[in-house]
Amino acid sequence: MTRPIRAEISLSALRHNYALAKAKAPKSQVFAVLKANAYGHGVERVARALRDADAFATLELDSALALRKRGLTQPILMLEGFFGADELPLYAQHRLMPAVRDLEQIKALADAELDRPLDIFLKFNTGMNRLGLKGPMSGYAVNTAASHRNIGAVTFMTHFATADGKAGVTEQMRRFAEIVRAAKESFAKKGFTQSVANSAAMLRYPETHRDWVRPGIMLYGATPFDDISAAELGLKPVMALRSEIIAVQTLEPGEMVGYGGLYVAKKHMRVGVVACGYGDGYPRHAPGGNAAGTPVMVSGKLTRTVGRVSMDMLCVDLAELPHVHNGAPVTLWGEGLPIDDVAKAAGTVGYELMCALAPRVPVVEVD
Repeated sequence: MTRPIRAEISLSALRHNYALAKAKAPKSQVFAVLKANAYGHGVERVARALRDADAFATLELDSALALRKRGLTQPILMLEGFFGADELPLYAQHRLMPAVRDLEQIKALADAELDRPLDIFLKFNTGMNRLGLKGPMSGYAVNTAASHRNIGAVTFMTHFATADGKAGVTEQMRRFAEIVRAAKESFAKKGFTQSVANSAAMLRYPETHRDWVRPGIMLYGATPFDDISAAELGLKPVMALRSEIIAVQTLEPGEMVGYGGLYVAKKHMRVGVVACGYGDGYPRHAPGGNAAGTPVMVSGKLTRTVGRVSMDMLCVDLAELPHVHNGAPVTLWGEGLPIDDVAKAAGTVGYELMCALAPRVPVVEVD
């Protein structure tokens, strides 16, 4: 017998979510974003499940090369571009498309000795203020991209800061439109495509779809919004984190649970101990005090955590579940308990919980 915790990855749910993305943007090519180990789901696993995807996007070079070694032939976009000019021959050899983010990168690309031109995504900063060309540097980059022998097809891209919020995309789209208008003369012969939409923009602003869309979180069955659930969007959860009750404690009024006595029993009650902790990727900061807990499903019934999450265990309230004993199934998140609900209770986002899944947790594929 092994420790009962496991993560289940539903390949059919993954394919469903990608198909939904295709349906939402029927005139666009759809990237499957695989960064951060495919949001914790496994790069090669997700690429295999989505082997008919239009294209893939990541930012880790080793992941992209592993996909090429596995025989994947679709375009691969490198979302943060290259990190040194010495990488450019590999980009050319394996047909990787860098997101060119600054003047230094466009100069390095122009100076490189390459066997073939690189298709690139020219990234513009329209208000996110992380990566991207802005101001005078943009004109030089546009002119170089339009005419240099090392550069093949060009896509103009940007990234939205508030597509999931009230501010929306209007101002950033206005700035992007200005960039596009200014570049048309330079690209009169060559032409270029456009890519601006992430998951939130894809789902809320159809005008952002353009030639390429870049869904990430929606592929994995979580919502990019605070006010719309994944289920309301038609998404299916891809990852389920499951375990079991491994012990049951009976408490008297005034007895504490876990480190620091965060939870104190107010009445006679039963508490279940679950084989899952922050060493498995469950958030240590998840509430478990008397005022509030974090939702957990035990034997198909919703309950809550009690006490502080420890490295290897957490505790759950069994006061309303009198028939639950050792071996009872526990869902930390998954079907019936959206990861977004757990994340919200813990003051974070579903993205973080997915990416935090620890290597020691066995992963099982289901279809």
